[in-house]
Parts: sequence; C-alpha cells; structure tokens
Amino acid sequence: MASRTVRNLVDGEWVESLSGRTRERRNPADTRDVVSTFPESDAKDADAAVSAVAAGWEAWAATGPEQRATVLEAAAGILERQRDSLIEDLVREEGKTRAEATMEVSRTPMNLRFYAGEAMRTAGVTLPTGDGSLVFTLRAPVGVVAAITPWNFPLNIPSRKLGPALAAGNGVVFKPSEVTPLLGQRLVDALLAGGLPAGAIAVLHGGAEVASALVTDDRVDAVTFTGSTNVGESIHRASRASRRTQLEMGGKNPVVVLEDADLDRAANLIVKGAFGLSGQACTGTSRVLVHDAVHDALLERIAAGAQALRVGPGLVDGVDMGPLANERQRDSVLGHVARALDDGARLVIGGPADDTQDLTAGDLAHGHFVRPTIFADVDPASALATEEVFGPVLAVLRVQSLDHAVELADATRFGLSAGIVTADVARALRFARRVTAGLVKVNQPTTGQAMNAPFGGLKDSSTQTSKEQAGDSMMAFYTVDKTVYLSA
Repeated sequence: MASRTVRNLVDGEWVESLSGRTRERRNPADTRDVVSTFPESDAKDADAAVSAVAAGWEAWAATGPEQRATVLEAAAGILERQRDSLIEDLVREEGKTRAEATMEVSRTPMNLRFYAGEAMRTAGVTLPTGDGSLVFTLRAPVGVVAAITPWNFPLNIPSRKLGPALAAGNGVVFKPSEVTPLLGQRLVDALLAGGLPAGAIAVLHGGAEVASALVTDDRVDAVTFTGSTNVGESIHRASRASRRTQLEMGGKNPVVVLEDADLDRAANLIVKGAFGLSGQACTGTSRVLVHDAVHDALLERIAAGAQALRVGPGLVDGVDMGPLANERQRDSVLGHVARALDDGARLVIGGPADDTQDLTAGDLAHGHFVRPTIFADVDPASALATEEVFGPVLAVLRVQSLDHAVELADATRFGLSAGIVTADVARALRFARRVTAGLVKVNQPTTGQAMNAPFGGLKDSSTQTSKEQAGDSMMAFYTVDKTVYLSA
C-alpha cells in the first residue's frame, strides 16, 4: 500500500516543518508498511501556528451560528462519503480491527452534527432586577484553543474537541498524536472542504516539544487534552492559572461481579471491555472484582472467551484483536506482565509461555502483537491492581461483599469508569452512589458512551473542570460569559 505525505497546516497552507525534519509512521500490524511521513515540528513551528490562529480566529468568531453549523454539517457529509478509505487508513495507522474502525468512522460525523446543533443552542440569559434596568449575559468564544489528542481514537476524540470549539467560534491549534498523523490531517481536510476558513485552524505534528510550546504560549487561552495522567499532570503544571485547562486522563477501571450475576453475561461484557481495541482504551476494563462464591466459575468463562479471540492484522477477516499501537506500547505492556509474574500473580492465560497462537510466525512476526492475558490471585496493592496498563491485560481479584468491592474499586489513584454486574437494582444503585468514578455502568461494559451524555473522570483521571462530549459544561468550557448591566 502507498505511503502518504502529511503536512502541518499554518495560515491555510499545508507545509513542512521549518527544520525540514520528518518522521515515518508504520503500520503496527506490519512494520514493513510505511503508512505516512509527517513533520517533526518544534517550538518555532508552534509559534508560527499560534500566530496564524491568533491573527485569524476573530473573523470566524464573527460569523453567525448558522454558518458555523453549516460548516460542521458539511464536514460530516464529506467524512461519510469517505467512509471506506477512512476505515482502511484507520486500521493501517492505528491498528484497529475493521469492525472497530467502522464504529469510529461512523461515530465521527455524528459528533460533528451534534456540535452543529450546539452552535445554534449556545445562548446567554436575562436576569430580573428591581430598578427597571436590564441585566443579561453574553457568551463569547474563549479565544485560541490548543487541542492535544491521543492516538487510540484519532478521529472520534479530536472531533469531540474541534467540534464544540469551532461551534463556539474559537480558533484551534490542533496537535494530533504523532502515532496517528494521517487521520488528524484527514479530519481537518474535511473541515476545510466544508468551508472552515483558514484562519480558524492550524495543525501541528510532532511530539513533546510541540505540546510544551503550545501550553506555555500566552496567546493560547484554553488547552484541552486527552491522554495519559503523567502527561496531563505535566501540562497542568506548565499552564498558567488563568488559562482554562481540560484534562481527561487515565483509568484503572473495575467491574464488580456479585454472586447473583448472570455469569455468561458478565464474562461477555468483561471480555469486550478488557480486550476490545486491544485494551487500548482509557475506559477499558482493567480489573474484575468478583464475589468469592462465583469467582472460579466466572474466571473459567472469561478465560474461555479471551482464548477464543483471534489476534492479527485488522484488515484480515475473522480477526478479533489487532496489534498494539507501537513497539514502545507493546514493550510497556509486556513489562507489566513480567512484573505481575514477579509479584506472584497467577497467570491464567497469555504470557510468554502461551502457545495457543504463535505471534512470531509468518506475517504476525512483523507486528506489535500481544495476546489476551489474564491474571488471578492478584495482590490488591500490587502494580497490576493499581497502575494503568493500557493493553490487553486483566487482573481478577476476589471480594467478599459489595462493601469490599467498593473498597477495592476505589483503591487506586484513578476514577474514570466502573461497572457492576448484578440482578439487584438496589445494590447497583448503592454501588453507583458510593464508587468514586465519573462513569458508572450497570450490566454493561466499562467502555462505550452515549453521544449526548457527559464524559469525564474523577480523582487523577480528570481535572474535573468541564465534562467532555456533551452536557452543559462542555460548551461552557469553550465560551466566556460577560454580564451586562443596561439602563436606558
């Protein structure tokens, strides 16, 4: 397959980095396949991009909400017409299976249409007074927004940031992950083709130097980031107090299975949540907290479901789980596996000695594949039970009661998503009220969210400054309020 050339977007022109340095992105399922070359940008490129948006965004802000909505609607239609090629690019660049890529490619234009509606609904309020004057609020764009996005959902997550930011009339400097540069360019191409003016957006490719330059630039009024907690914390430290910062970060998401649960249903949703997307989802199931009475029966079902998954390139028919995104990610996950073995956890399936599928033979030898891995008898204080792995590795722990399950569920620094499987609605609601998590799923996988529902974590999973995706606080993040007092 052909390699594509990706560029930065500065002042309406797709350009190379100022230094001329480039990097390659290779297919994680077959590293012989070069998907794209892209700029290795630096602080000078960031300065040029911010300068262009700072000079041009107010013209976009001055457009009516109908025009902004029309642009987002048009971009959505373009993405829908490009569906097949987007699916192929997403599988090659990120490593998803075809089914997973199809879901993301389908969701992205729906997001843009949702935010087109938000452009029309964002409004101020009038307030009563006793002196005959009028008090009202005006809502205006916050200004220049830096959007820094991860590689695991390179269309969906950027659309959830660029969509509302542009709907509110802001200018955006967009830094896609260096793992998925092509998908970032394709999303912005659709926005430009839909009528977005050049001054409203810039695109920067590169790594930490670019991100650092953006979050320390005084002309950037807001930063929205999704990614690891360590990187998010560094962004928070680097940002000035007056800059709006929205950070959605890591998770260590538990599923509690009580003794009255339908075990087949529980096993199915756990396998989906833990091993879908190769475990590379911030809301992925990382821990199972199962009542001792049904522990062995559930573990047997989960292991059988995981072992039935076929690992391989996402474009091959019948593949259930693709590769990890890159060599560093694969090595990190394998490091977690080795450490869990050293800590005394019991390996149920997966690991270095598992020969159910040879991942070193044939074409698989050229990809970053890791088989589904399950550990039991996991120490609740161990790294495997408390640290984010971000890969297809599941820790199973015994609990004696719902209270014990809540205690272990909260025994990490994270609080993103948590699930419970039970037939008892009262106990489910009790869990939902007590667990420290931004998302609570009852008899559902920890992954997957409704488009019109707010998304965000608690504790070290989020700054909790604004919910992402939907809800009142989403558009509030991208706008500023001015209170006006008017007397005749």
